[in-house]
Amino acid sequence: MYLSKSPGILRSLTRKNLIWEMPDRPGEIFLTFDDGPIPEITPRILEILEQYDVRASFFCVGDNIRKYPEIFQQVKEQGHTTGNHTFHHLSGWKTPIIDYMADIELCNQLVKSRFFRPPYGRIRPSYINPIKSDYEIVMWSVLSGDFDPESSPEKVLNNVIQHTTDGSIVVFHDSIKATERLYYALPRFLEHFTEKGYIFSAL
Repeated sequence: MYLSKSPGILRSLTRKNLIWEMPDRPGEIFLTFDDGPIPEITPRILEILEQYDVRASFFCVGDNIRKYPEIFQQVKEQGHTTGNHTFHHLSGWKTPIIDYMADIELCNQLVKSRFFRPPYGRIRPSYINPIKSDYEIVMWSVLSGDFDPESSPEKVLNNVIQHTTDGSIVVFHDSIKATERLYYALPRFLEHFTEKGYIFSAL
């Protein structure tokens, strides 16, 4: 179960500590990708983004950077922002704070970014301040649902078109389970909003 649009009350209550959207950036959309880089998906995403002359932000799993450094380098060379998504894709609800912070730091040795996004969007309130002392914690306003096998490609596209607006932070995934839905929705999403005059920016 997931919500395609993050609840307004949650954004309001946590706005001082978590970045959910960029409300002072009219006409811009902030496209993000979680879980890569991987050879099966990330290069194709980069091709699509280059086709539309779009810049995005990739929240990378440290172990994937370790395994595929050349793809990570390609992401950076094409002008995209990178962020920390922990080294082992840990849940912030289940992992003790000492282990969680160590995993973030292990990832940071490779990604070297001031941006952090918790895997699964799960983070205990008590973890926020220790992380915030070193990173900007980036959540999202729109979740595509491309990871959900119960969602059709058309539903994923509808999710992002229906809920995206000025300053939205939108999440897709460069993961194998998202492939069919991602490849269908991403180019159509980019086409829809570029035709409306929007600019896609990296964080």
